[in-house]
Amino acid sequence: MTLFDSPSFSNHEGVHAFYDEKTGLKAIAAVHSTARGPAVGGTRMWNYATAAEALEDVLRLSRGMSYKNAIADLEMGGGKSVIIGDSRTQKTPELFQAFGRAINTLGGIYYAAEDVGVSVEDIAEARKETEYVVGLSGGKEGSGDPSPVTAEGVFRSTLTVARRLWKQEDLTGLTVAVQGIGHVGGYLADKLHKAGAKLVMTDVNTGLLEEVAARTGAEVVAPDAIYDVKADIYAPCALGATLNPQTLDRLSAKAIVGAANNQLATPEIGRILFERGVLYAPDYVVNGGGIINVASEMAARNSGGAYDPAWVEGKLARLMETLDEVLERSEREQRPTHEVADYIAEARIQAAANEKARARGRMTRQG
Repeated sequence: MTLFDSPSFSNHEGVHAFYDEKTGLKAIAAVHSTARGPAVGGTRMWNYATAAEALEDVLRLSRGMSYKNAIADLEMGGGKSVIIGDSRTQKTPELFQAFGRAINTLGGIYYAAEDVGVSVEDIAEARKETEYVVGLSGGKEGSGDPSPVTAEGVFRSTLTVARRLWKQEDLTGLTVAVQGIGHVGGYLADKLHKAGAKLVMTDVNTGLLEEVAARTGAEVVAPDAIYDVKADIYAPCALGATLNPQTLDRLSAKAIVGAANNQLATPEIGRILFERGVLYAPDYVVNGGGIINVASEMAARNSGGAYDPAWVEGKLARLMETLDEVLERSEREQRPTHEVADYIAEARIQAAANEKARARGRMTRQG
C-alpha cells in the first residue's frame, strides 16, 4: 500500500520525512490542513517498531488535530510530528536542535509543540533553531506545559457527562477507571478525587502509579486489567485505539471520557458504543484544553502581547458549550457523538477553505 492509498492519508496537504545522521533524528511531520491557519500540533517521541507504524500514527494524529483545532474554534489548521526513538534513552539536546532545523524548512506552515515523550525543555532546544514551535515556558507569551489545561478540560467534560447521565454536579459515588497517569492523567486523577470519584488506575510506570495512587486513594490494577474494572466511567489517558474489538466487550462503563487521542480504533467502534447506550465524549473535544493553551501563546506572539489566562478560560468555556451541543444533538438526532462532532468540525474547516478560495479568486481578478 502506498501513502496515497492509506485510509489515514485523508487528503493531507503534505507529509515530510526528516533524517539527521549526526544526531540520529528520524522524524515525520504531517500537515493535514491549513484552511483555518498554520497547522499546529504536538510532537510525539515513541519507539515505533517500524517507520510504517510511525507514518500511520502521525497521519491519524494530524487529521485529528485539524478537527480538534476547528472544534475549539481556533484560527489554526491541523498537523502533527513524530520522532522515532526511545524518549527515555535516546533524547539529546542536539537531537531536538536537529528537529528544530527540520521544522524550520517548512517555513511556518506547521508549528510543533509537546506531546507524548516530549517536554517543554525539549521544545526549548528546538526553539534555538526555529521560531515555529510553541508550548514554551519562557518569555511573556510563553504558555508552558499544556497538560494542566488539558486535564482541566477533561475534568469539566467528565462533570458534563455526570450531569447528563447521573443528574449530579460532582462525582460522588462514581467509579472512574483511569488508564495512564502521565502528565495529563496525573493532574486529572487529582481533580477527579477532589470531586468525590473513586479511582481505579493503571500505568506502565509503576513508580509514578504508586505515587498518584497514594495521594488519591486509588486502587491499582495491571495494565490489561483496566478494561475489566467495574466502573461508571472509563478514562483512557495513554495512547490511542484502546477502544477496539478486543476491549469493547470487556468494558462495563456507561461513559467514556478521557485525554487520549484517537481513542476509537475505527469509526465503527463509535457506532457500536452508541448502539449499546455507552456515552462516548469525543476525544478531540474533551482534550482540547492543551491546544487552546498553546493557541494563546501564538495569539500573544502575533500581537506582541502576553499569555492571557482569561483568553484561555473563555475558549475552554466555549469548548464545553460545544461538547454540550454534541451530546444534545447526538441524543436528538440519534447519531453517534463522534459523527456529530466530525460534522461540526468538517463544516468549520470547509467554510474556512471556501473563504480562502474566494479570497484567491478576488486577488486573481484584481491582478
